Amino acid sequence: MWTRQILGTDVYHLVSWFILYSMLGWLVESIYMSFCNKKITNRGFAKGPFCPIYGFGALGAYYILQPMSGHFIGLYISGAALATFFEYLVARLMDRVFGEVWWDYSDKPFNYKGIICLESTIAWGFYTVMLFGFLQNFIMHLSNRVSMTIGLRICKFVLVIFALDFGSQLARALKKSFSERYLEKFDIYFRRN
Repeated sequence: MWTRQILGTDVYHLVSWFILYSMLGWLVESIYMSFCNKKITNRGFAKGPFCPIYGFGALGAYYILQPMSGHFIGLYISGAALATFFEYLVARLMDRVFGEVWWDYSDKPFNYKGIICLESTIAWGFYTVMLFGFLQNFIMHLSNRVSMTIGLRICKFVLVIFALDFGSQLARALKKSFSERYLEKFDIYFRRN
């Protein structure tokens, strides 16, 4: 399974890249938000250092925009638009499933319903150029530094820990969402009758 090719890359490398991007995204966002909040801030959904939105976003951008890899202006514009669209879709999905979005750009100029904003769109464009300029090569280098045998053990371990962490946080969030949405409606109904 781990050597099977998907999009010209074996599953092992896709998974290791996903893990590295998810952890790097968590690190960068947590540092940025800690600086903004003037206190240590964990920006992940789960307790551990993992933001899968960055893993999916980076790999998605890399494979979708790869034909433009030498054209930095095109990459910037396409990456900004693609990432903003992805952020919008994730926010809508979160709102539908959990009844809330875990970020709020309402205080940012040129925002749309607090879920996307011009500032982030501009940043996504720069991140995309960085992805193609050096970040993907760095991630590939990191994943290739470890033998596949050891790398597989690490990937499996990280995925199991993440799945347990994510699963427990998801169950808690769904329970909270269900309680807030439906029990509150039942309470209102019974108060009227």
